[in-house]
Order: sequence, then C-alpha cells, then structure tokens
Amino acid sequence: MRILIVEDDTRIGANVQAVLRRESYAVDHVATAEEAAPRIFSEPYDLLIFDWRLPGMSGVDLCGKIRKEGSSTPVLMLTSRSQIEDRVQGLDTGADDYLTKPFDMNELVARVRALLRRPAQQIKNPVLQVGKLTIDTNTQAVHYDKDLIELAPREYALLEYLARHPNVALERMDIMSHVWDENADPFSNTVDVHIRYLRRKLDGLSTQPLIRTIKGKGYMLCDL
Repeated sequence: MRILIVEDDTRIGANVQAVLRRESYAVDHVATAEEAAPRIFSEPYDLLIFDWRLPGMSGVDLCGKIRKEGSSTPVLMLTSRSQIEDRVQGLDTGADDYLTKPFDMNELVARVRALLRRPAQQIKNPVLQVGKLTIDTNTQAVHYDKDLIELAPREYALLEYLARHPNVALERMDIMSHVWDENADPFSNTVDVHIRYLRRKLDGLSTQPLIRTIKGKGYMLCDL
C-alpha cells in the first residue's frame, strides 16, 4: 500500500517514513502542500498523512482542497493542536483521523492500519481471507490453511495488495504504483521478479496456482 507524507519538519518526516517502510508500506515524502497537491491526483495513493502547520497552505486547507476536488483518499492529520475545536475543524474539513504531536510511533502505525482497512470492502477485520490463504494485516502473518508462510517485506506488501483485490486481474503498472514508491523504475521487471519469488513460496500449497498470469493484463490472486 502506498502512502504520501506531507511534513515540513525533515526529522519527523524522515522518522515516519522509515517506520512505515519497515511495516512494508511504499512511502513518499514532500515538505509542502504545493508539492503534494498535484501528486495526490496523479499518483494512486492509498493514504495521505498531512501535518497541520505547513508553510504556505496548511494541511487542513490542503485536506479541504482535495475533498472539494473529489479525492476520497483517507487522510490522517498530524498536529500539535489539542483543543477539541481544532479537532472538530480538521474532521469537518475532511480528515479521517487526527493524531496529536508528540505521538508514539506504534499508535501511528495502528492508525495507519485502521485507515487502510476502510476502503477495502469497508470492513474492520484486520485479517484478509482469500480461500485458504489468510493475511493478518496487523502482525503481517501469512498462513495457507495452517501453514505459516515466511515472506520478505516486499513480498508481503505485494501479496497483501493482491489479496485486497481477489479474483481481479491487476495490471503491472497498477501493482507497481501501489506497492513501490516513486523511486521504482516503471520500465523494470521488478513486479514480475517479485511475483516469481511469491510463487516459489505459494506454489505447491494448492492443486492449482494461487497467482495466475492473465495474458495481456497482469496478475490475479485466485480464491481457491
């Protein structure tokens, strides 16, 4: 899943980015609302994290702007403002959640997970189930039936994205834009390579391949 952080404090932005990348998310970071606005509509972000106090346009104004322009991407607002009226203003502008600085990184990760679950079939259950395959998005534990499958971070991120769209043929560029960040080379074969890695670990668990290649389209995780 791909996340955009808009935070002008370099230290905070870098720390949040590092923590979320360790959780297998693809994360981009910019310092201003002016940099963020065009990206939000040109890149398929799954979650946006805005600092309230940004230079120029504030995070709350950016949130209001993108909502007026039709974006429904979940927004987590980071702010030092703790007054109830400030929280109400942020939520009324279109933010989905609100975290007051200083915050614990574990709480940030928990809020991120909760927000990312909302667009996926509007469910609150952290466990994705595709046939006999189960993915706990909180612990990142993956099982097929009762067997634990050990995955590298990028393999996990790829499988989770496929599992959020079971039985749907996903194009390579769609997969790359959600699982990799802006530094990924769109002309490389990195998606195909990681699909091969996943197949090595999944093939043999069922009588038919769990991940199918759809000719002229991309890949699909099947509900077997």
